[in-house]
Amino acid sequence: MIQILIFLSLVFLYSLISKRVERSVITGPMVFALAGIGAFFVAPAISAYFPELSSILTIANPTILVIGELTLAVILFSDATRINFRGTIAENILPGRLLGIGMPLTILAGALVAIILIPDLPVWEAAILATVLAPTDASLGAAVVESKLVPPRIREALTVESGLNDGLSMPFLVLFIALAGFELHGSGQPWLIFAAQQIGFGVLVGLAIGWVGGKLIPPFVRRGWIAEGAKPIAMLSLAILAWLAADALGGNGFIAAFVAGGALRMGYAHADKHMDEFMEGGGDLLIYFVFFYFGLVAAPWLAYITPTVWLYGILSLTLVRMLPVALSMRGAKLQPASILFMGWFGPRGLASIVLGLIYLEELSVISVNPVILLAMIATVLLSILAHGISANPAIRFYARRMDKLEPDAPEFA
Repeated sequence: MIQILIFLSLVFLYSLISKRVERSVITGPMVFALAGIGAFFVAPAISAYFPELSSILTIANPTILVIGELTLAVILFSDATRINFRGTIAENILPGRLLGIGMPLTILAGALVAIILIPDLPVWEAAILATVLAPTDASLGAAVVESKLVPPRIREALTVESGLNDGLSMPFLVLFIALAGFELHGSGQPWLIFAAQQIGFGVLVGLAIGWVGGKLIPPFVRRGWIAEGAKPIAMLSLAILAWLAADALGGNGFIAAFVAGGALRMGYAHADKHMDEFMEGGGDLLIYFVFFYFGLVAAPWLAYITPTVWLYGILSLTLVRMLPVALSMRGAKLQPASILFMGWFGPRGLASIVLGLIYLEELSVISVNPVILLAMIATVLLSILAHGISANPAIRFYARRMDKLEPDAPEFA
């Protein structure tokens, strides 16, 4: 299909100048999202010259949707393998504050702002919108989490947060979709069963597959029976297996993939290193494709985004994110500059895109509200541009503030 041809050509060209681009305010997600928007508008001209391509220029392509969902499943699995639940979170309490206090408050604040700005939006649909936009995306803030100018404790907090909050958002989304269905149809039991089945089977399947992987892989590694290149392939197969198996049993495949990654890491401590090997190459390609597809999908909706929806996007990236972060850091003794920095760098990207796609799939439970899609598109677009452009200047500003602190400051603990 023509979209794939455009995308792969852009991947090649972008790869040639990627090192140069890294030193600028331009980011990969920014390039591919804007390219997707541009590809949508040039598609009619291509169809005029090549009529035989018109039938495959449709955006609602199930193959592309599956690629997007597969990407999120793999990323959720990979993120979970990076988290040392016995060490990282115990030693650095900041991620626990961001996830345990900040994320629920972010969902609550996002829902309240949605209800105030969009009075016709039902309560549970406002909660769905807030949940879709709650998780952060490390790929949009890569410069921040990789910069040596940012204190390691702050970088680790933002990395762990972005690695876990997409998986933790999934049960909330499933629950709110079920409650929205109950409100719409007036029958409680089927929707409660739906939520329990999605979450319960997802967790059980993920635990089972991750536990088996954690038991089987280490002894074969010790015997030297597994080739180095086969290790990430074995783990990737577990991620996809958990995703597909949970879906086949009526559970949520994304919850299963996330839980499987965490369970695998508990049994095999080096799982994160091998998943990183895959994500450094193939992972980036999948991520760029999702942003390109997002641009294709967003393009026809841009004309329908009202000033109110744009305002919601701005508030979602600022007040809705920053205030919960500030409240979650009470008592942590961090400098105001650190709290402001952590509050701003909560970009919305890949997870929000795919959570939005999951919401679209639940037509059998609820009627899709276009306002939710418009707000998601507006917020993600604003985040791609604002966080990409501000990353390097904000890092330099923050580093100057950190240079004035004593070595025993909480930021460096």
